[in-house]
Amino acid sequence: MPPGGNSMKIREVRAVAVDIAPNIKTKARVPKQREAAHFGNPMARYPDYVRNAWQPDNWTRAACIVTAEDGTWGLGMTNNSGPVTRLINDHLAKLIVGQDCMATEKLWDVMQRATAQYGTAGMASYAISAVDNALWDLKGKLLKLPVYHLLGGPQKEKIFCYASNTDLTYGTENSIAWFLELGFKAVKLFMRYGPEHGIEGIRKNEELVAKTREQVGPDVEISVDSWMSLNIEYIVRLVDALRPYRIKWLEDYLLPESLDTYIKVRQRVPGQILATGEHWYSIHPFAVAASQGLVDIFQPDVQWCGGISACVRICHLAEAHGVSVITHAGMNYPYGQHLAMAMPAIVWGERSEGVAPPGVPLEEMITLPGTVAIKNGYVRPTDAPGFGFEITKEWLEGKASKAG
Repeated sequence: MPPGGNSMKIREVRAVAVDIAPNIKTKARVPKQREAAHFGNPMARYPDYVRNAWQPDNWTRAACIVTAEDGTWGLGMTNNSGPVTRLINDHLAKLIVGQDCMATEKLWDVMQRATAQYGTAGMASYAISAVDNALWDLKGKLLKLPVYHLLGGPQKEKIFCYASNTDLTYGTENSIAWFLELGFKAVKLFMRYGPEHGIEGIRKNEELVAKTREQVGPDVEISVDSWMSLNIEYIVRLVDALRPYRIKWLEDYLLPESLDTYIKVRQRVPGQILATGEHWYSIHPFAVAASQGLVDIFQPDVQWCGGISACVRICHLAEAHGVSVITHAGMNYPYGQHLAMAMPAIVWGERSEGVAPPGVPLEEMITLPGTVAIKNGYVRPTDAPGFGFEITKEWLEGKASKAG
């Protein structure tokens, strides 16, 4: 910080597409299998769009670097590099350059309002997240404090983590066995089948959960995720079929915009814990859901929904309405770790992105150096300034993607 208490100004905001991946050195102890082509998804009703054929081509991760006058810089990350990097470089950057590095509240509000003309949700929210998280990283570095201290300090000693089985290629039984060996006491399964598969699909989903319950025993929590693929009828029948296996929550079961349908689902499956929010953007859907009691667990993604600044607001909304928060994929990166460390509303953390192939240590699954690996089902973020990344600009430049 400059002498005399004057705040540092922002010199540059720049976004680039990057390809980042874990540096796996250990060979998986089981071979890959073709257990299933994919899990349920909103395009499953159209079988000609198999696997990820309906996903955008050549969009990678996006890195946003916010640099202060003295050269100190912060890093924010998000998805969908194609439109997001252009949105940051062509629009958001000019709103941020020259502003006070400490003014995270103002700058988040500026970005929200400036993008309202073309829609703050969706791609704009991804871009805002990257800039906002970079600002928080920069702020922590300038003040020489970890971000969770800036958010109020440690609220818990460590964060309880669960493992999401998003990688089906090694076989569910093999992956779950490895998660248990790693020390996780809670796991999440992805439903393979939706309404288009009828009663046979419900039976196969039930078989997956039943086998997993038998494998993990009575004291490990199981949740299920349907990734925006169900409708009311199917949800009612699926919840009824899964009751004997005591699933903790049903997640992401509807298209995110259909808030009226969430009301109907809440009425039709009383007693079932419901969770969603990874595809809700900014704070407004969470405010509606909180006031109407639509779900029991909010699951915002700190790299998608508007960054740390949005998630803090969502956590306060949740607490005011008796709702828990478990951020989507929050334990994969320091952003979610620091948020969870400080927020009382955040009760668990999710480790996603495949977690780890069977036999591969979690330390080898780190994609951003400086991220703390989960140990025995818990994690505590680093006390290094900002988010604690151990990254140079040269390292990032080496990860630059030609895909865009």
